[in-house]
Amino acid sequence: MAKYDVQFKVKLVKEYLSGNSGYRLIADTYRVDISQLRYWVASYQHHGVSGLENKRATYSAEFKQQVLQRIEREGLSDRQAAALYNIRSIGTIGKWRRQYNTDESGESGVLKPPHKGETQMQMPKQHLPKVPAPDETRTQKELLDELAYLRAENAT
Repeated sequence: MAKYDVQFKVKLVKEYLSGNSGYRLIADTYRVDISQLRYWVASYQHHGVSGLENKRATYSAEFKQQVLQRIEREGLSDRQAAALYNIRSIGTIGKWRRQYNTDESGESGVLKPPHKGETQMQMPKQHLPKVPAPDETRTQKELLDELAYLRAENAT
């Protein structure tokens, strides 16, 4: 994805807001994605020039939940919410939604930031079959429990 400077974004937004050209004509003329142009216009309307500046931000769990709840409550699109809350990457909201729906422990509805030093992408943990200890080292209770389990399994 190409990076555009603020002056370029402002130029396109003002051209659209002048009413002389539509999204499609401006996007085709300047070879930008039409949805990106729509986002710039909405962001500019909500936040002015600061809404078009590049930034990196860290968002709190409370802020993420507030955004997701407002999307749900008002039926906003991710693009509308991103413009409204000055979130630069629309895909960020989708990540929050997936994180909110199910966290790593399977608990639903929890948004927690990763711990310091924790990588965002982790390899899935492989669950290797547990190799039982040799029969000679196991207690009588462990052996009887296994026998009862195997008998129940065979009965079904």
